[in-house]
Amino acid sequence: MDVMPQQDPESGRPPEPSPQDPYVMPAEGATAVPPPPPTLRTTLRRAAFGAVAAGVLLAGALVAVDDGEGDGPKEPGPVERAEAATTAGSPASLSDLTALIGDRQKWVESHPRDAPSLATLGTAYVEWARRSADTAYYARAEETLKRSLEARAGERGNGEAWVGLAALANARHDFLAAKRWGETVKRQQPKAWSVYPVLIDAYTGLGDQKAATAATEKFGELRKGVPALARTAELYRGQGWREDALATAREAADRATQPAEKAEALHRLGELAWERGEPEEAVAQFDAALRTDAGQHASLAGRARALVALERTDEALAAYQSALEKLPRPEYALELGELYESLGLDGDARTQYTALREMVAGAKRAGVDESLLLARFEADHGDPDEAVELLRGQWREQHRSAAVADALGWALHRAGKSQEGLEYAERAVGTGVRNASYAYHLGVIQRELEDYGPARRNLEQAVRTNPAFSPLAAPLARQALEALGEPPPGGPGDMQPPPPPAPEPKPEPKREAERETESGAGRKTKPEAPAAPSKSPAPAPAASKEAEAGSAAPAEGGASKSP
Repeated sequence: MDVMPQQDPESGRPPEPSPQDPYVMPAEGATAVPPPPPTLRTTLRRAAFGAVAAGVLLAGALVAVDDGEGDGPKEPGPVERAEAATTAGSPASLSDLTALIGDRQKWVESHPRDAPSLATLGTAYVEWARRSADTAYYARAEETLKRSLEARAGERGNGEAWVGLAALANARHDFLAAKRWGETVKRQQPKAWSVYPVLIDAYTGLGDQKAATAATEKFGELRKGVPALARTAELYRGQGWREDALATAREAADRATQPAEKAEALHRLGELAWERGEPEEAVAQFDAALRTDAGQHASLAGRARALVALERTDEALAAYQSALEKLPRPEYALELGELYESLGLDGDARTQYTALREMVAGAKRAGVDESLLLARFEADHGDPDEAVELLRGQWREQHRSAAVADALGWALHRAGKSQEGLEYAERAVGTGVRNASYAYHLGVIQRELEDYGPARRNLEQAVRTNPAFSPLAAPLARQALEALGEPPPGGPGDMQPPPPPAPEPKPEPKREAERETESGAGRKTKPEAPAAPSKSPAPAPAASKEAEAGSAAPAEGGASKSP
């Protein structure tokens, strides 16, 4: 029997206000004056009403006892809400997650061999670290999950501890380890729905679209509802199926009921709007997410990106600073630094870049691999050769997602190896994902290699997909496109077929004087002087002229004479 601690029924209720509570209004004016004593008539009337009321209450009580009904279900507390969200595969609010962690910590102090509670606590640590950017909790999660497996091995039914370790590996960007843990659970419990989200994340990080698609479909079979819709929307998004991703994400938002779940769905709609180049819609969705759950801190950074596109720079700076304060992720420091750089505030930009390096170093001490983000920074603001080495290491570890392929292709270009980088940049765009930055990188590399037609096409794609995809790169994309100019009329010359070969000229008929000369070639008589050549050649027969015209002149609208 799985014994779990029961929450105090009063824990979910606010305390009763005390007279010292500053928010309790004191008695003022007429309400502070005691009422006059009641008259005899009033006293008798109240007694009569009291007797009637007592009879009614007694009858109601008897009915309630006969029906066997109690006072109704109690309102779930934060721990119960967090457990319900976890059971459904949905995110819990940060406050509920905090309550769950505190509850399990207290329980395992007196029950140190309770494997299920240890697995729940370890997995909650992973989620807390991910959503608060406090990487110190990853070490606590690892220790707690190992304690759970020591109390009960995974083979003996403790698959949730293995799932927790897979989630921890994904959070640390160790996708191969996450895949191994997840597939171990899947082999033993193929119908355990909780393993499929971590497998989807692992396969996506490794760039295995086929396996990620299969895992998403299986998760949808085993776990209907908002979590499956959210995963399906992300799958469509990664494949570039924008309309399908938007429709599925909207359905998830409409069907979500809990605040944290609803806010996550609204945040996804904001990201989709941003990627489509619709910053007004993106701001509206991010604002809605923050109103629904103030703990949806990622929406602060999303809102900042969209505000930059709307040229509401002061608001964007404030939003980025708030996001970094509440969710100090290094990618937000990079984005804010690039915004400062685009505004000519180089000192502020350097401050953010220094903060980024410190965050990456701290994450590394906690076992988190931020090589991809660091390489993106080095390629544009540091040492491109170092970026190439970091990303080659990722590629050797089979981290071959579209994001890694794009970053490696761009780093190689920045390091002066555009021909080698072309393969990776094409691979990133070839996944189908509609990412303006990927198209921009590929277009610039193709222009460097003098492949102007495809370069123009990809640069146009970048600007059309999201005109403000980066405060630094978007203006450069427009400049590169303008430098290429318009394509030549009629299309590329090498796509036109060569003209048909010209007919061989026919020999002209010999003149009479020439024939006579040839016939008397052996004679010693002096030949007659040749006649003066005619000013125009003798006209050819009508049939011959028509044949030459038909073979030499191309049909109307056909190929030109020069390739």
